[in-house]
Amino acid sequence: MRILIATVTAGGGHLAAAAALDEAWRALRPEDVVERVDLVKFFSPLHRKIHAEGYVKLVERAPELWGMIFARTDEPKVARRLNQIQRLFPSVARLRFARFLKKFKPEAVLCTHYEPLAVSGSLKAEGAGSGRPLCVSVVTDFEAHALWMDPGVDLYCVAAEETKARLVARGAVAGNVVATGIPIAGKFSAKLDRRAIRKSLGLRDDLPVLLVLSGGFGMGPVGKILGELDKVSHAFQTLVVCGRNEDLRRELAAHDRQHPTRVLGFASNMHELMATAHLILTKPGGLTSSEALALGKPLFILDPIPGQEAANSDFLLERGAAAKVNRVEDLPYRIEQLLDSKKLAEMASAAKALGRPKAAEAVCQEVVRRLSAG
Repeated sequence: MRILIATVTAGGGHLAAAAALDEAWRALRPEDVVERVDLVKFFSPLHRKIHAEGYVKLVERAPELWGMIFARTDEPKVARRLNQIQRLFPSVARLRFARFLKKFKPEAVLCTHYEPLAVSGSLKAEGAGSGRPLCVSVVTDFEAHALWMDPGVDLYCVAAEETKARLVARGAVAGNVVATGIPIAGKFSAKLDRRAIRKSLGLRDDLPVLLVLSGGFGMGPVGKILGELDKVSHAFQTLVVCGRNEDLRRELAAHDRQHPTRVLGFASNMHELMATAHLILTKPGGLTSSEALALGKPLFILDPIPGQEAANSDFLLERGAAAKVNRVEDLPYRIEQLLDSKKLAEMASAAKALGRPKAAEAVCQEVVRRLSAG
């Protein structure tokens, strides 16, 4: 089989999901030809720069505006209209991706971002018939935005049964929507020696660990969070991950803290850091949340981006796998409460019940089944 995994750089989650599918497919069917493509490679240099910086600046400086855009486009009729316009007036990047598709001739296109869907699905509208690839929409949040829906999609792989119900209510055929979970790397299902990990990180065995994540871009009020954690009287230790924001890492590392604190930059061993944590303080991106759930780790949500992160937050809170504060100054009281109660263990149990560590494998198996049946 020839398999294409298509994504777009827009935060780290879409790329991580694509990498997880690549890893899972090669493990499942090592004889197949698998290629992973980021549509950004087809952008012009100016388009690439605007795209790379635009999303981060928008959600960081004007999150309310992003939330409004998200809400206005989260309507199937609006999304269909946008796709129709894009098909009538395709961008240079879309035309380049379409040429790439026709040259590569995949049997299936697995899309971990909604942007490739319209192009891969358009082969159906062009009458490519049985020779066209199976178009798979792999939704990377717990709530599926309308842009993930396209008339050319053959299969939706979604986070949970609730996500499936939302798509079906919006017109998707129930048999074409499968709750596989959000694809994450295989290392999040590996057995880990937590004591050895703690020793390697210089952590104590007798104190709970709070893991504070800023995301790959080093966004969020991490400095304020650590300042508020200093006010907590309960004993604990803190791991902080600053992503690629080296200025933030240096700034945070220069401060003395009330509790033992280790500040890290970009971490390639996130599975180990999460495994040793008792509570993860983070923005609720779909991939980060899925990784934590796979390891049975409860989440403490701060400052979710309006739109997809707010929806993810609602999903996790409703199912008891997370807690949340709307203001950073409320953090000390809530952390004190959690560390002094059974609630943290209950949240961990709820997280473990929601976790789907084999989601990437499940997506691949479903695609293989459909290709074999066809």
